[in-house]
Amino acid sequence: MSDSRFRGRPVSGPESPRWGLAFALRVTVAPMLRALFHVRVSGLENVPEGPAILAGNHVSYLDPVLLWCVTPRPVHFVAKSEIWNSRVLGWMAERVWAFPVNRGSADREMITTATGLLQAGDLLGMFPEGTRSHVPDSGELGQAHGGVSFIALRADVPIVPVRFSGTDKAWARGQKVPRLAKVRIRFLEPVHPNQFEGGRKERMEALTAEVMRRIAAAVDVPEEG
Repeated sequence: MSDSRFRGRPVSGPESPRWGLAFALRVTVAPMLRALFHVRVSGLENVPEGPAILAGNHVSYLDPVLLWCVTPRPVHFVAKSEIWNSRVLGWMAERVWAFPVNRGSADREMITTATGLLQAGDLLGMFPEGTRSHVPDSGELGQAHGGVSFIALRADVPIVPVRFSGTDKAWARGQKVPRLAKVRIRFLEPVHPNQFEGGRKERMEALTAEVMRRIAAAVDVPEEG
């Protein structure tokens, strides 16, 4: 994979030294986190070899971290732009394959970056709810936004629904420090935009609804550890 594939993007290619931190963390920190939270993963065969969006429910700070740890291929994440207000956090975010989004508006630069990464064959991690939900891990989800489906339609790539169970018990919204809990992560069967008929708006709404339906149906509450 050449660096030229990533020219002009907020991250560099895996062969660049800029990716060294990410690979070091995947080798050292990822196994420790998986052991600490007794992470069980299933359905990785549903992640295609080509481009796809990994779309998960979002109830914990740990959701993107663990998704990044357990996915065998590099995953680029869309992260809130406020992170880049800190030079240190922004520097680190870029080196673990994240790029910013201005929430609350149609961020054309984010859409262009996300589409480019997908067209290059990469994986993109997003959370349709947009932020961590106050809803307990019971199967009920927060309100989904259409950005994930919009990008999937634009890039013509599948969405892989991902269900997190137990992360809200480990590190919930408003909780200052994490605590031990058993976590399960399920990668569900992909949903492709071409499964739906109608205009762009109708297809986007149907795609969003189906992704969220599958995530909700996969509820699983592990025992606390």
